[in-house]
Amino acid sequence: MSLQFSFIIPVYNRPDEIQELLQSFMGLEGGFKYEIVIVEDGSIKSSKEVVNAFSERLSISYYYKENTGPGDSRNYGMEKAKGNYYIILDSDCILPKEYLSEVSASLKKNYVDCFGGPDAAHESFTNLQKAINFSMTSVLTTGGIRGGKKSIDKFQPRSFNMGLSKKAFEASKGFGRIHPGEDPDLSIRLWNLGFKTKLIPKAFVYHKRRISWSTFYKQVNKFGMVRPILNMWHPATKKLTYWFPSIFMLGLMVSILLALVGFSWLFMAYILYFIIAVFLALISTKNIVVAMLAIPAILVQFIGYGYGFLKSTIAITVLNKRPENQFPNLFFRKKS
Repeated sequence: MSLQFSFIIPVYNRPDEIQELLQSFMGLEGGFKYEIVIVEDGSIKSSKEVVNAFSERLSISYYYKENTGPGDSRNYGMEKAKGNYYIILDSDCILPKEYLSEVSASLKKNYVDCFGGPDAAHESFTNLQKAINFSMTSVLTTGGIRGGKKSIDKFQPRSFNMGLSKKAFEASKGFGRIHPGEDPDLSIRLWNLGFKTKLIPKAFVYHKRRISWSTFYKQVNKFGMVRPILNMWHPATKKLTYWFPSIFMLGLMVSILLALVGFSWLFMAYILYFIIAVFLALISTKNIVVAMLAIPAILVQFIGYGYGFLKSTIAITVLNKRPENQFPNLFFRKKS
C-alpha cells in the first residue's frame, strides 16, 4: 500500500503557532510528498496570511468554518484531504526534522490504521512549559504517554500527534463531540471495529502546551471530568489507575491533617515522592528551576484531575446525571 500523507491541523486564534509549525515543515527530511490541510475553526485572529506566505513552498489547503470544536474541525479536514493516511497535529506543535521519516519507516515495518507519538519539550520553551511537560510525561504521574511497546494494539493515541488511515476514518466517522476526550473515545471505537493502534516512540513532536498555572488546572480538571464519561460509554476500558490522582489528592489532605496532630509518617511519604520527582526532573531537564517547578506542576495536575474525576463520578454514577446536561462545556454542538 502506497501511503499518501495529509496533515490535518485545526487552529483557533493562533496564527503565531501556525507560523512556527509551518516553518518546521520546511526542515522535514526524506523528500516525502504530502499535503497540509489547515482548518480555521471560527477564529477571530485569522491564520490565512501566514498560510499564504508558505503557499509557494508547501502544498497547503486552507479552510475557514464556524466554530464547532477541534474534533469536528479534524473531521472536516479529513473529509477535504486528498491523501489516504491522515496525520493530525495540534497548532501548538513543532516537528523535528526526522518526524515523517520515522512515521513512514514504522508504518512500512508494521502497518496499523492508527498511531500516536509522544511529545517533548523544545529547548526554546519556557521553564513553566518544561515543568508542565515533565509532569504530563513523567513515569511518576498519570500524564503523558498511555500504553507502551508491550501494549502495541491497545495504545490510545492523543490528537496532538496522531495518525489515522482514510479507511479507519470512514469506518469510525472520526471524532465525536466531546472535548477533551475525543481521542481516547475514537481509539476505543476503532478497537471495537477491529482496527489496531500503536505508539511510534521516535515520532515525537515538540508540544508547546500554551499554558499558565490557571489554564493548566482547567485543562487537567476537564481531563478528570471526561474520564468517568468515557468509562460509562466504554465500560470494558475502566482501570483502577484512573482513580490514582483522586486518591493522591485525598491522601495528601489526610497526611496534612495527621501531621498537625503528630502523625507525620504519611506526610513524609509525600515529601519523599516530591524529592524523587525533583531529582528525576533535574536529570531530565538539567535545570534546577524547572525541577523545582515540577512540584507545583504535579500538584496542579493531580488536584485538578482528581477533583474533576470525583465530581464527574459522583454526578454520573451516583446521581445518574446525563453528561451532556451536567457538563455542557465538555460537548461541542455541531452547527448546521
